[in-house]
Amino acid sequence: MTSALTPTSPDTRKPAPARYVPEHDKTGTDHDYVQVLDDLSAASVHRNFDPYIDIDWDAPDMAIIDNDPRWILSPEVDPIGRHPWYQQLPQEKQIEIGMWRQANVAKVGLQFESILIRGLMQYSFKLPNGAREFRYTTHECKEECNHTLMFQEFVNRTGMDVPGAKVGFRLISPFVPLLSTVFPTLFFLGVLGGEEPIDHIQKDFLRTRANLHPTMAAVMQLHVAEEARHISFAHHLIREQVPQRGRFQRFMMSLMLPIIMRVLCNAIIVPPRSFAKRFDIPGEVMKDSFWRSPESKRFLRNTFGDVRMLGEQSGLMNPVARMLWRALGISGRPSRFRSEPIYTSA
Repeated sequence: MTSALTPTSPDTRKPAPARYVPEHDKTGTDHDYVQVLDDLSAASVHRNFDPYIDIDWDAPDMAIIDNDPRWILSPEVDPIGRHPWYQQLPQEKQIEIGMWRQANVAKVGLQFESILIRGLMQYSFKLPNGAREFRYTTHECKEECNHTLMFQEFVNRTGMDVPGAKVGFRLISPFVPLLSTVFPTLFFLGVLGGEEPIDHIQKDFLRTRANLHPTMAAVMQLHVAEEARHISFAHHLIREQVPQRGRFQRFMMSLMLPIIMRVLCNAIIVPPRSFAKRFDIPGEVMKDSFWRSPESKRFLRNTFGDVRMLGEQSGLMNPVARMLWRALGISGRPSRFRSEPIYTSA
């Protein structure tokens, strides 16, 4: 299998100089922010991946077969996998549930990426000539298109006919991209609400060296490698744009930030009702796993350390907002740096 961490065709060309300087680059835009956009765009050219080249789907060790114990959910990372009810099931049932759940998370990721692509194209459509954001967001769209191909290929190969996100999320999906032109900062808060939970749980899987199936591991490695740029862009854009908003707008965004994180985390991580119905999972097990047990509450809090850091950095933390973070069960210590591992209760 070709490593998912090694791009197949590095581009050694230097980026063309930007000869046109738009008005927003002349007045009020931080030089460091502009430099970050240029660096991210260059990285998208020099360090990119193709899931049909960088993942050897047809390699013998990538074959998806029945009764493979590597599909059993990790008791260290997955909320269902750590529950005693799941751990006491026959191995065959654990494998079936694990494969369905991992395929469904990939399908949810595909659906979220689809919304993101549409929103980014809406956002870039209104950008002025010379805007650095245009080039980077278009690079990101290309990468996210590859991610949707990768996720769907993975789902197809598992043979699991999974629905992905809950019905409500799928129904509102055509309207969410419109936020990117009407309320762009709010849209990018939503971007983080979808990207951060997936990124967090995938990094936990890779850090703990969970006994992943090679196909799942390859998908996670490729996704995490490129998602780092996408999350970095959203963080920098929010830190750049929020201080430019009025006091009332900043206050409202400070309240929307934890709400968006909590709602989208549920949409991404919590499986739809058909999951419990198909596998006869007791309601108490689902409630414990999402988010009643102490372990699941800790998982929920730890998911948003980076976002709490962003809230502090961008001025979106105030006494009222902090109360809301606590009420939603996602308060805690902010990360000291991006992707800081958290091994104890936050």
